[in-house]
Amino acid sequence: MKSPGFKIGVDGGGTKTEFILVDAAGAIVARHLGPGCNPSQVGPERAREILLAGLAALRSSLPDAGHPSPVSTTHLYMAGSPPFWRETAASLNNIGIVTTGPDSLPVLELATGGNPGLVLHAGTGSFVAARTADGSVHYAGGLGWKLGDAGSGFDLGRRALAIALLELQAAPAAGSPPPQKLSPLAEALCAHTGLADYAANSRFLYNDPAANATISAFAPRVLELAEQDCGPAQQVVADSVTDLARLADQVIHRLFPSPDARVPCGVSGRILNSVPAAFALRSLAAKLRWPVALHFITESPAEGVRRLLAKA
Repeated sequence: MKSPGFKIGVDGGGTKTEFILVDAAGAIVARHLGPGCNPSQVGPERAREILLAGLAALRSSLPDAGHPSPVSTTHLYMAGSPPFWRETAASLNNIGIVTTGPDSLPVLELATGGNPGLVLHAGTGSFVAARTADGSVHYAGGLGWKLGDAGSGFDLGRRALAIALLELQAAPAAGSPPPQKLSPLAEALCAHTGLADYAANSRFLYNDPAANATISAFAPRVLELAEQDCGPAQQVVADSVTDLARLADQVIHRLFPSPDARVPCGVSGRILNSVPAAFALRSLAAKLRWPVALHFITESPAEGVRRLLAKA
């Protein structure tokens, strides 16, 4: 039986946190957009602050129903530590029954609609999620930026910055003959950090406490350069997507071993939906003979949250 009243859904990722308020008919009546709330990136206190601020913004949109809380259900689909989010959810009041789940579930819902299939996601972080015929959900990847999520913004940024740093490292020292023109990737690094040489960039990237965000933020520029036929940038995208595809290949052959069964495979996130990453993924899927039908998802994960709320 579906719950009456309003429902709240939250999709909390590394770059942004989307909040939606849904009425009894399943229509979105209010939205709020906050910054990324992954506690592994922003810390537990800041993650909790972002969640509470977004929930307060939605509740301010509620009509005065003469009841302590017209919200019957709240779903939190969050990146980062599941125990942290369960503990946080247990402390929340006046937003109905609160349940938590990983941020993979909304995009898996968009990819398969509750049917067997899988989704590859790459934004700030990356993962592979799958639902088998018995309804069980399986998850692979999502190890976080310190351990390098293949295909993610951080992974693209890290790989590209390493190539650019090696170029700067080989540049002539001060007082030597003028250096040759830097490659587009090295120029992009200097523009991104505002620093002109190897030593300064290296110190910054190793000592800045927010360096992980700086590295991830370089990924859009890498994708732009790849679209502009920058060879090193194209190689970075291909290498990163290949590592994510290897993980997906393991999941596919373990959970969907029949070569005759065409299962839906969603492709989600701003990285994989870019032209160079999509080209690399399609080529790899054909080469590896995946028994899947690739579907590139353009809807926001918040739409997946809305669909899950409709089933509650």
